[in-house]
Amino acid sequence: MTEAGVSLLALAIVMQIIFGKAVPFIGGDVIGNITAIVGALGAQGLVGLASVGVIYAIFTKD
Repeated sequence: MTEAGVSLLALAIVMQIIFGKAVPFIGGDVIGNITAIVGALGAQGLVGLASVGVIYAIFTKD
């Protein structure tokens, strides 16, 4: 399930890079949202680092 989500996220990023923000079926600014999440995690210090560790553990879980 995680692989499908990551694949769809990658597809949305590529589509937004190619066509800009005017991709009708994506429904939002994917790159802007990812940038905001990374910025928020970076601003949180140790809590952000712990969150990144948990997210990494979820994605690398077999």
